[in-house]
Amino acid sequence: MYLDGITLFLIRLPLKAPFETSTGRITHREAILLRLEAGSLEGWGECVAGSVPDYSYETTGTAWHVLRDLLIPAALRHDWQGPEDLQRLSAWIRGHPMARAGLEMALWDLWGQQKNRSLRDLLGGERDQVPVGVSIGIQPSIEELLRTVEGFVAQGYRRVKLKIKPGREVGEVRAVREAFPELPLQVDANAAYRLEDAPVLKELDAFDLLLIEQPLDEDDLLEHARLQAQLRTPICLDESIKSARHARWALEMGACRVINIKPGRVGGLLEARRIHELCQQRGVPVWCGGMLETGIGRASNLAIATLPGFTLPGDLSASDRYYVEEVIDPPFALEPDGTIRVPGGPGLGVTVRLDRILRYTIRMERFTG
Repeated sequence: MYLDGITLFLIRLPLKAPFETSTGRITHREAILLRLEAGSLEGWGECVAGSVPDYSYETTGTAWHVLRDLLIPAALRHDWQGPEDLQRLSAWIRGHPMARAGLEMALWDLWGQQKNRSLRDLLGGERDQVPVGVSIGIQPSIEELLRTVEGFVAQGYRRVKLKIKPGREVGEVRAVREAFPELPLQVDANAAYRLEDAPVLKELDAFDLLLIEQPLDEDDLLEHARLQAQLRTPICLDESIKSARHARWALEMGACRVINIKPGRVGGLLEARRIHELCQQRGVPVWCGGMLETGIGRASNLAIATLPGFTLPGDLSASDRYYVEEVIDPPFALEPDGTIRVPGGPGLGVTVRLDRILRYTIRMERFTG
């Protein structure tokens, strides 16, 4: 299969409400969407890099460069035998997994349509619905946090994740746990702490958390191992896990007991599946994190989360959690039992609304072979 053309769209979507983490506060989400054309078929992908290098060194600017100048020219010349070809085709490029993952997602979508098979089936998924949780940013006050948690619990979300940072952790978690004693609860620090903060983090052991996500620097597995030895609560690694190799190192060092798998972070669905298989072999639970994806990226995340090792609810909230207007139709909705239905149609299985994408596009470029 040869590609007839590839279009990049840089979009800027307004959020329903500001989202704050330990690294900053955003009111809009920038993302790169990719459209691949092959005959009468179109495949869509999403690159999850943000506008600034806070979560990752990759940004929409660097990803645009890698896609436009390196990956797309090679992709247009290649006779595709399947999405797996991309790893061999791009092996010479150091890093830039988010750019690579966006292109790979679009290839999976195109491949599934060509084979008339859903992405879930192509990946070996086993479920039609996925249990989901919700991620709550740092709020202006504990009172506002409790109101926000109450609202999402009332909607039916099965698990709540609280963003934390130094000085905004113990009081917030205590208040939420006292108000919701049976609620599955976890926290995410986005690498805001240091090993010397262990006494503060140990206080969180009292609140029966599912996990503490990425407390220390993303490149420091050694200190995560030292911290995990001091905590009863499992550490979950996110930013630290860039590949199956990093996952193996982390588990062998005892740096974590849970792994958050984000396909966009690790270079795509194939590498995400390898991490899942490694963790499954070792009896380590995994879950699928989110990067405020549009419905395009959310469909891909839902598909990978149907694999059997994804035993914890993911950050795969309904479309209306973040966006007033979705770029797919219909948007993803939360079911009464706290799950989201996984698309069963060919490829990603969603209908992309190009008119809405163009409404929020701030840069666009098309390439042909």
